[in-house]
Amino acid sequence: MGRPLYDSAGFLEAARLLASEGGPAAVTVDSVANRLRAPKGSFYHRFVSRDVLLGQLWLKLVLEFQVGFVAAIQAGDGLAAALHLPRWAREHLEDARLLSLYSRHDFVQGGDWPDELKKGVREQSEGLEQCVARFSREAFGRAGAPQILRSRFVLLEVPVAAVKGHLTRREAPPPLVDELITRTYRAIVDKCE
Repeated sequence: MGRPLYDSAGFLEAARLLASEGGPAAVTVDSVANRLRAPKGSFYHRFVSRDVLLGQLWLKLVLEFQVGFVAAIQAGDGLAAALHLPRWAREHLEDARLLSLYSRHDFVQGGDWPDELKKGVREQSEGLEQCVARFSREAFGRAGAPQILRSRFVLLEVPVAAVKGHLTRREAPPPLVDELITRTYRAIVDKCE
């Protein structure tokens, strides 16, 4: 009988489960290895450090979330982008909790990251800013500082505020959340058209 194989995806999934249970601080090399019943050497064979594992986990979760958000912006549907978080949270409750209750800095604390991870985080941030700027130009006619502020508020801050309490209680956001986000969106965007 051969030794079990432990791949990067398995370590990421173990880290995701541990973070869901106790936040990013619960993810240690020992806790991940114990969760998989893997030797610590298997961890270090795939990840340089805990920081790299957490950075990859955060980036994976954010990119999975952003697929629908970006698609809505590219389709010119800002309201669908604003509603993406509560809808995605209903299908991915634990992942939504991690992204809403913890900041990138809880996962990504620096250190000596591989260039590929640095590049992925930079591209993710730039991609999000490009979406916000595109929406700003379409909804408000320009992408100056006031328009970007309005765009970030209506697309990102309102949805996060609307779902955060529900996610803290580990409950899916009810349909009323969508109604409140929609009313806020229309009050801000329709007024400025």
